[in-house]
Amino acid sequence: MKSFIEKKIVIGAIIVLIAFIYILRLFYLQVIDTKYKYSADNNVLRYETQYPARGLIYDRYGELMVFNEAAYDLMVIPRQINNLDTLDLCNVLKISIQDFREKLYKAKVYSRYKPSLFVKQLSNEDYAILQEKLHKYSGFFVQTRTLRAYLQKTAAHVLGYVGEVDDKIVSEKPYYKSGDYIGISGIEKSYEEILRGQKGVKIFMVDVHNRIKGSFANGELDTIPIVGKNIHLTISAKLQLLGEKLMNKKTGSIVAIEPSTGEILALVSSPSYDPNLLVGRVRSENYSKLNKDSIKPLFNRALMAKYPPGSIFKIVESLIGLEYGVINPNTGFACNKSLVNCHNHPTATNLTMAIQHSCNPYYFMVYNRIIQQGVSTNRFKDSEIGVARWSKSVKEFGLGQLLDIDLPGMKKGRIPDVDFYNRWYGEGRWAFSTIYSNGIGQGEVEIVPLQMANFTSVIANKGYYYTPHLIKKIENTDTIPSKYLKKNKVNVKPEYFDLVTNAMELVVEAGTARRAKIKDIPVCGKTGTAENPQGEDHSVFIAFAPRENPKIAIAVYVENAGFGGTWAAPIASLMIEQYLTDSISRPDLEKYVIDYK
Repeated sequence: MKSFIEKKIVIGAIIVLIAFIYILRLFYLQVIDTKYKYSADNNVLRYETQYPARGLIYDRYGELMVFNEAAYDLMVIPRQINNLDTLDLCNVLKISIQDFREKLYKAKVYSRYKPSLFVKQLSNEDYAILQEKLHKYSGFFVQTRTLRAYLQKTAAHVLGYVGEVDDKIVSEKPYYKSGDYIGISGIEKSYEEILRGQKGVKIFMVDVHNRIKGSFANGELDTIPIVGKNIHLTISAKLQLLGEKLMNKKTGSIVAIEPSTGEILALVSSPSYDPNLLVGRVRSENYSKLNKDSIKPLFNRALMAKYPPGSIFKIVESLIGLEYGVINPNTGFACNKSLVNCHNHPTATNLTMAIQHSCNPYYFMVYNRIIQQGVSTNRFKDSEIGVARWSKSVKEFGLGQLLDIDLPGMKKGRIPDVDFYNRWYGEGRWAFSTIYSNGIGQGEVEIVPLQMANFTSVIANKGYYYTPHLIKKIENTDTIPSKYLKKNKVNVKPEYFDLVTNAMELVVEAGTARRAKIKDIPVCGKTGTAENPQGEDHSVFIAFAPRENPKIAIAVYVENAGFGGTWAAPIASLMIEQYLTDSISRPDLEKYVIDYK
């Protein structure tokens, strides 16, 4: 009997304990934890994402380049659709019934209970019509966001564009949801996290007709969007616009840099496109057209095009030859055209004359001395030793490697090394006689235009450069990324740069680049005519000015335009004058360049 009573007590205690646990759980769910309440309230609540305005983009002088305009997205919550006049809504939105069904199907696949994008970027006119009838369309509401807008049709490759996120981005980056926008290219991509700001959310109570009845919980659960930070670029909008004007009807690029800082003053790729084409509902259609265009306007030649540098590469060979001690300022070589073809000019009895007149046989001999210094009696092994040392020295100038610019898509170009030639020809099967064209900037050497301008900065600075960059200032930030403040030094004595600078000044004053002369401004430059097996040669020119305390270093590359002094040099000269004097004193030269055919 006692055992039976004890069992009743134990069983009763267990029942009481279980009942107590259930009561506690119900109290927690109904009073303390509100998530289930909110989940149930999804039927009568609307969660509207509050998109922040993206940060504005200015040029180096504070001129506004990119701003925002209001846009309207029509959102849908499929579960809330009731007694919808589908035909009427389609007429307002200017879409077909089939389009409506496809969009609604996608929304249902995403979620029947959560809002998703139905029609993006309504025009102001369409939005005004829709707003009057929106109360009739249960389950639909409008969400405001901003679109990028541009004051001028310029700098498309620099600024980049913004587009809708895809499934991959959504899966990899939790911040983004379907229908969000992200920087796809250019500065918009590089500084996305700074420009985008931080999203907020507002929770509204709505009635059965989808009309807002007020904020939920007095707005206590709302979050405020944080506007993106404004940024100032290093480019001059005015100089950029001139560069694009000068490159009209031409294929190629212009890159201008401030040598003392590495700040990019202009970055022109031609052909280009109007950045407004990649904004709004027409973005996808326009992108497809631009992408299929045979002139490749989306291709950023300033960062991605790999060219033979031509005779501008002779400056590199001069500096390396001097540093190695295989030539000196008074070294002279005959213009022996049996070695390599050359134009008619006075005999280069010293290095200055060789640069001034751009003598090909002279640099055939210089490169020969650099590569084959007699370290080994085997000429193949000797060439390997020479190329290994030479390629390392050339890369110190920022050539043949990625410059860590704050734009996506930069290419390395190519400075061939021993491994490259062993793969190309086979180990022990090549020597100087196989690769001599490198000495005059042909052969296997390939340089990207940004690298050309950066190399020109090295000469202007007499032996160092700062990594080229486009960010000058971020709002409410005192500094830029530290990598852009680091000085990159080249292992060449400063006095050799003085010698080369003297010669480059003569190139402009009395050499192959007379069209680059500017009154009262000493310009130091070097022309190049890069051979093109597929057509007319390319016109190349590098320069910096003024000679003392240079303010601008520039590289111009015009495809299939012939001699460097004919087109590239005058383009560079006009850009230099505009930047240093804020004016053009030679309208006839400007017209000559613009009227290029």
